[in-house]
Amino acid sequence: MAFTSEEVNYLVYRYLLESGFSHSAFVFGSESLIHESTLDVSQVPPGSLVSILQKGVQYVEAETAINEDGTFTEDSKLQSLSLIGAVVQNSILVQKYRKFRDKFEDKADEDNKEAVGVTGELDDGNDMETDVGKDADVRGLADRVMPQDLVTDLSGHKSEVLTCQWNPCFDMLASGSADGTAMLWAMESPGESPQILPHDGGTKKSKEGSDVTTLHWKSDGSCLATGCYDGRARIWTNEGVLQNTLALHRGPVFSIKWNQKGNYLATGSVDTTTIVWDGVTGEVKQQLSMHKDPVLDLDWQSNSTLATCSTDQLVLVWEVGSNVPIKTFSGHKNGVNCIQWDPTGTLLASCSDDKTAKIWSMDKDTCLHDLSEHIGDVYTLKWSPTGAGTDHPNISLVLATASFDSTVRLWNAETGKCLHVMEKHTQPVYSVVFSPDGRYLATGSRDKQCLIWDVRNGNLIREFEAESGIFEMSWNADGTKLAASLENNVVSVLDVRKLAVGL
Repeated sequence: MAFTSEEVNYLVYRYLLESGFSHSAFVFGSESLIHESTLDVSQVPPGSLVSILQKGVQYVEAETAINEDGTFTEDSKLQSLSLIGAVVQNSILVQKYRKFRDKFEDKADEDNKEAVGVTGELDDGNDMETDVGKDADVRGLADRVMPQDLVTDLSGHKSEVLTCQWNPCFDMLASGSADGTAMLWAMESPGESPQILPHDGGTKKSKEGSDVTTLHWKSDGSCLATGCYDGRARIWTNEGVLQNTLALHRGPVFSIKWNQKGNYLATGSVDTTTIVWDGVTGEVKQQLSMHKDPVLDLDWQSNSTLATCSTDQLVLVWEVGSNVPIKTFSGHKNGVNCIQWDPTGTLLASCSDDKTAKIWSMDKDTCLHDLSEHIGDVYTLKWSPTGAGTDHPNISLVLATASFDSTVRLWNAETGKCLHVMEKHTQPVYSVVFSPDGRYLATGSRDKQCLIWDVRNGNLIREFEAESGIFEMSWNADGTKLAASLENNVVSVLDVRKLAVGL
C-alpha cells in the first residue's frame, strides 16, 4: 500500500468543497498547491474521503474481534466505533500504555532539557520543616546506599514487570508483566516457585495482547483482580485459582480497583467506559459511559461512590446505580493521568499532562488548590496515610506528586503550598508510595533509582540502584518490605526494617 501527501490533500480539498466550505477549500487548495497537481482525478467519485474513512473504521472494528490466528475472540460481537473511537483504539491507547517506551523516551528527552535549572525553593507558613530535600547527607552516601544483602530479586517473568502490589493481609506479593502473566510470590517461603496466573486465554494472541497492565488486591486479601491489554479483567483466589473472567470492555483495561467492602470491582478502559462488576458473581452492575476518551484511572471514595479520569481532561464522580455523574470536575488542560481520594474520602487529587496537579472537594465546582510548580507532565500522585480520621492523626496530611521533570514534590493538603522538592532523580519518576506509617516516601524512576525520603524534612535516607528502570513500587502492610517492578523482568524486594528504628 502506498499513497502520497498530494493524494491526501486532494481528497481533503474535495471534502471541503463538497461540504460547502468554499473559503476553507480555497485557502487549503492554495497552500497545498492543489491546482498545480498532476494527479488524474477525473474518476474520483464524490464522498471519497468519507468512504475511505468508513472502511478504515470497519477494519479496526473487525481487528478488535479477531485473534491473530484468524479465530474470533470469546466476545466476538463487533464493536461499533466512531471515527475518533477507532483512532483511540489504534493509537492513543498504545501511546499511553507504552508509557515506559515510546512516549516516555521522547518526552523524557524534552523534559530533561527543560528541567535544567529547577530550583528547590519552598513556601513558608506550614506546619512542617521546609529544608529542601535535595541530597542532604544524613550519615553520608555510604550509609544511604542499600546493601545488596538486603535486596532479594524475584526472577520468573519473561518480559518487563509493569505492576506489583503486596497482599494487605498475608506475606504475599503479586506482580503483572508484559509476558502475559501475573505471579503470586509467597514471601514466607522465598525459595518457592511463584504461582503463575496466565492471561492468554488459550489463544494465539500476540504478547502485547495479553500484557497484564494493572492489578489490585481485595481488602481482606482473599482475591486478586487483574486487568489486561486484551480488554478482560480476571478475578483470582490468593492461591492462584481463576474465579471469573470479566469480558465486556472493547479495549485494554488500564485501571482496576475493589471497593473497601469487596462487593464491587471497578474497571476502566481505553474503550472510554468504566464498568462496575459484582465482586462475587462477576455480573455487570453498571457500565458508565460519559467519558469521551480513554479512562486512565479510577478510585473509590466509599463503597458506592467512585471517581474516574480520562484523556478527555475531565474527572467524574459517580454513585453506583446512577447513569450520570453526580459531580464533574473540569479545569485540566490535558489528559488526566491519575486520581486518588485522601484517606477519609474528603479531598480528591488529580494530576495531568498539563503539568499540574489539583485538589478538589465535593463541596466546590472549582479546585481548592492548583499545584502548578512542576515543569513537566505530572504522571502520578499519592496521599499520605496520615491526618485526622486516620491511624496517624498527629501527622499532617500531605500529597506527593511525581513528574516527567524528574522531581517529586510534597504539598500541604490544607494550604496547597509546596513543602519539599525531591530532586535526586535524573529521569521521569513513575512511582511514589508512602510507608504505612506515613513517615517515609519511596520514589522510583526510569533512571533505575529507588530513593527513600524522610517526609518530615525531605531528606534522602536510602538509595537503591536497580539494573533497569522502575515502573511501580509497593510497600507491605507492616512497612518492613518495599517491592519494585523492573524493566529487566525482575521484581526487587528491599528489606527496609532499619528505617523503623532510624538511621
